[in-house]
Amino acid sequence: MDTLSLLKKYNVAAPRYTSYPTVPFWETDRFDETQWLLSVKNTFADYKSEGISLYVHLPFCESLCTYCGCNTRITKNHQVEVPYLDAVLKEWELYLQVLGDKPKIRELHLGGGTPTFFSAHNLEKLINGIISTCEPTNDAEFSFEAHPDNTTEAHLTTLFNLGFKRLSLGIQDFDPKVQLMINRFQTPAQVAEITALARKIGYTSINFDLIYGLPFQTTEGLSETLQEVIRINPDRIAFYSYAHVPWLKPGQRRYTEKDLPQGEAKFGLYQLGKDALLAAGYDDIGMDHFARKHDRLYLAAAQNNLHRNFMGYTHQHTQLLIGLGVSAISDSYTAFAQNLKTVEAYLEAINNGRFAIEKGHILSRKDLKIRRHIRNIMCDGKSLFLDGIPKPAYYKLATLIDDGLISISENQLTVNPAGKPFLRNICMAFDERLWEKTPESQMFSYAI
Repeated sequence: MDTLSLLKKYNVAAPRYTSYPTVPFWETDRFDETQWLLSVKNTFADYKSEGISLYVHLPFCESLCTYCGCNTRITKNHQVEVPYLDAVLKEWELYLQVLGDKPKIRELHLGGGTPTFFSAHNLEKLINGIISTCEPTNDAEFSFEAHPDNTTEAHLTTLFNLGFKRLSLGIQDFDPKVQLMINRFQTPAQVAEITALARKIGYTSINFDLIYGLPFQTTEGLSETLQEVIRINPDRIAFYSYAHVPWLKPGQRRYTEKDLPQGEAKFGLYQLGKDALLAAGYDDIGMDHFARKHDRLYLAAAQNNLHRNFMGYTHQHTQLLIGLGVSAISDSYTAFAQNLKTVEAYLEAINNGRFAIEKGHILSRKDLKIRRHIRNIMCDGKSLFLDGIPKPAYYKLATLIDDGLISISENQLTVNPAGKPFLRNICMAFDERLWEKTPESQMFSYAI
């Protein structure tokens, strides 16, 4: 079957599998805060030497990017910075009390929202407040997301001096017509200037986020964007499918499905981008990611050390991920927890000395087993089933085998080269919670 036919066949609503179970299938009625904190304490005690990961959600943006699916708060009032960061540090103190010992930090990521909404001075206060209570590991990686339109030399220099070596710039598309529809503006010259400055300062890995399937996006426009991106030469690129979920994100109602490239048009954009990046010397890493051979993400993939968590793909692997800030998700490996999703509720809880946890899930033994296989497929392109592949899953895999996307030999599933664009579909075959409770309405974006 040719690539276009495969893309049509497997373009169904599918989770991105940054966790298993996925958030809509968490058993929140069986979860309580005491269980969660005990799981954090136990995982930290068992894996103290490897260090932990920290994610800090900084939700504020000065304007709404209509394509965005993240939890954001739109404001031009920068007086919100200090109260919010003070609350994040208070939340961190609450977790330090649970850990009971000085943690090692192996990974720290600032996401959003727009982390560069915050002044360099206030970000310095935040990071100093965290690292003064812990010890970075020798291989620690600090990274942050930035908007090209408001990232300054002060941001880059301040964060670099605090240990940040990786930067991710949200580009999406340089086509002015697309930018107008998604309300996100930056020029190739701006991005090139920031990239050059970051490299001069000493940043060792720079990522660009690109999206295909945006409103009014065309092959001509995306081709020009790709040419500019390849000329600027970032170390890695995330090339995502636009997730159209207007029932979750009302900002996406600025346009309709008629304005979006559909079917063959969208598949063509995906193939165009993938072909251009491969031709330019980038390697296809996991799902949606491309990297130069010197980048640590590529090296991790080549050595089968790639990891995937709520922050996406990473070369760092820790059992404990603590998420700080509104809507942030934490992972103790045996449990998940998500914070309250509104700034006001989050601040009220933290400022009254309480954790701001809204919901969570305690993983069963079966969850843990399925989670391991899904992680192996997403990161390594293979997984060994010591007890044999479950029959229900095998039946669901039969079509994938017939289409040449996967191979199964001696209880090992291997993703074939033709199957790399369909990792989400392959993982769905093992998602028992999805089988058992088919959603009545669409919960996930389409796979391609």
